[in-house]
Amino acid sequence: MSRRGVAVIAAGFCTLFIAFGIRYSYGLILPYMLTSLGISKTEAGMIFSAYFVTATSLSPFFGFLCDRLDSKHILTIFVAILGIGALLMSQASSVLQAALFFAVAGIGHSACWAPVVTVVMRWVKPQQRGFSVSVVDLGTTVGIATWSLLIPVIIANGGWQAVWVWLGITALAVAALNFLCIKSHPPTPAIPQPAAQPAGPAPSLRDTAKTIFRNDRFYLIGFSYLLISFSILIPFTFMTSFAIQNLTLGYAVASGLLVVIAASGAIGKLALAYLSDRTGRIKIMMLCGLLTATGAALMAYANGFAALLAAAVFFGIGYGSLWAIYAASARDLFDKQCAGAIIGLWTLFHGVGSVFSPILGGWLIDTTGGYYWAFMLAVASSLLASLILLPLLRTEAMVRAEAMA
Repeated sequence: MSRRGVAVIAAGFCTLFIAFGIRYSYGLILPYMLTSLGISKTEAGMIFSAYFVTATSLSPFFGFLCDRLDSKHILTIFVAILGIGALLMSQASSVLQAALFFAVAGIGHSACWAPVVTVVMRWVKPQQRGFSVSVVDLGTTVGIATWSLLIPVIIANGGWQAVWVWLGITALAVAALNFLCIKSHPPTPAIPQPAAQPAGPAPSLRDTAKTIFRNDRFYLIGFSYLLISFSILIPFTFMTSFAIQNLTLGYAVASGLLVVIAASGAIGKLALAYLSDRTGRIKIMMLCGLLTATGAALMAYANGFAALLAAAVFFGIGYGSLWAIYAASARDLFDKQCAGAIIGLWTLFHGVGSVFSPILGGWLIDTTGGYYWAFMLAVASSLLASLILLPLLRTEAMVRAEAMA
């Protein structure tokens, strides 16, 4: 791989590092925001949902754009907006302000996934897509682990507002890195093309939409994406508060569980993505759903640190490789010229699940007075996300056989 290709992958890693660091730091900062702002769990869920409303409503637009425009400018401008949203969060003094400011961060995040994975997949061979995207996607788990370690220290010395300031400054630095390193296309095709098959012009937006929306695979994977997105947000939003309030664990210990999720997620990300390159994406996506369901079930029944630690490991392994494998399937099972648009549209499914998950989870906790039913809802959603993919097992086997012929 060329030096520019390595630079693209490095910039993509850093982009996901800060994008998902900002997203999942909210759950770590939440115990302090609950007290400082005087908000309920439902209101806390509404703040998180505001982020996903903007992050996902705009993602399909950027999915289409990254197939047609220079991703350097997209990733520079919108990562900067992500940083501005984080800086604004440090000034929030009410539920409304926090929701509006986190929505600004969501606007920035909307351009951080589809453009990154689409650009990276252009620079690698087909048999390396799952693993290469997972290497870039390590930025998500490294980001979660890094900020999980830093946040308790920052809060102890500067309060929860200081965390948002540091997150914002880091995002602005990554925006500058993207401007210097990102290049949408390699100078020559990363994959040798058949001599008689020159690449044609990109299809029009209308033709792309027709191709996508008439394909049953798009909807099956999309609804699976929605369900798995719904399920993982409940543990990420409320696990730290559960550990502190119900299991009376210290904040440092509770936040350390996210480090465990990130570390096990990194292992799962590389191992399962490597397997998906050889056995197929659908099988591994189904396995991920079963693992996250197991982790959420263990959280529901956890009565001490050991049980919650085991839950974090199972959940982390399943969660770790999800996004990279779903993204790689867009390039494997669909026309490559539509890959960016499909990833962007799937992010809309992801957003629907993510918007309703924190609100419904928070409402269940407020209503029942405990976390059990919220975690069990995550279990049910994860299992359904796996089951809905069953019809695609045979389809994927046929596609792989045709590709090898």
